[in-house]
Amino acid sequence: MRDGASLAARIKQAIPLSPEQKRYLFTKFITVIRATVKGNIVVAALQGTLGGLIFWILGIQGALLWGVLMAFLSLLPAIGAGLVWGPVAIYFLLTGAIWQSLVLIAFGVFVIGLVDNILRPILVGKDTQMPDYVVLISALGGMALFGLNGFVIGPVIAALFIATWDLFSSTTEAHTDRSVD
Repeated sequence: MRDGASLAARIKQAIPLSPEQKRYLFTKFITVIRATVKGNIVVAALQGTLGGLIFWILGIQGALLWGVLMAFLSLLPAIGAGLVWGPVAIYFLLTGAIWQSLVLIAFGVFVIGLVDNILRPILVGKDTQMPDYVVLISALGGMALFGLNGFVIGPVIAALFIATWDLFSSTTEAHTDRSVD
C-alpha cells in the first residue's frame, strides 16, 4: 500500500511498449479488477439475500443476521454461504425436521450455490468483454494456482493475455499491411 504508486510507475516505465500500448494494457487491467470485484460483491449480496430469505421462510430466528453473514462468507468462492446453511440443514436433519432440512439443502445447492456459477461469469464477462466460459475457467484455474485470491487473479491474467494478444496481433497486422505496400 505504501509504495503502490511508485511501484506502479516503475513497472509502467520498465515495460518495453509504446505509451499508447501501455495505456491500453493498464486500462484493461483496471477494468478487469473492477469488474471482478464488482461481480464478487453483487454475487455475495445476492447469495446472502437468498440465504436470509430461505431462513425467514423456514422460520429460523435471526434470518437477517444469518443472511448478512452468508453475504460476507459468500466472498469465499464455492463454500462461502454453505458454511452457514449447511450446519443448519444438518441440525434440522438431526432434530427430525426432515422437510426443512431437505428444502434448505435443495435451495442451498440449486439456488444459492448456482448463483455463483451462473451469475459471476455473466457479470464479470460483460464488463471485461470476455466470454463467460473464459471467465469461469480462468477463475477456477486461478483458484487452483493461487487459492482464494485466484478468483480475481485468474480473470485478470486471462484478460491481460487476451489484451496483449489483441495488441500484438493488431500491431503485426499493421506491420504486415505496411510491408505489402
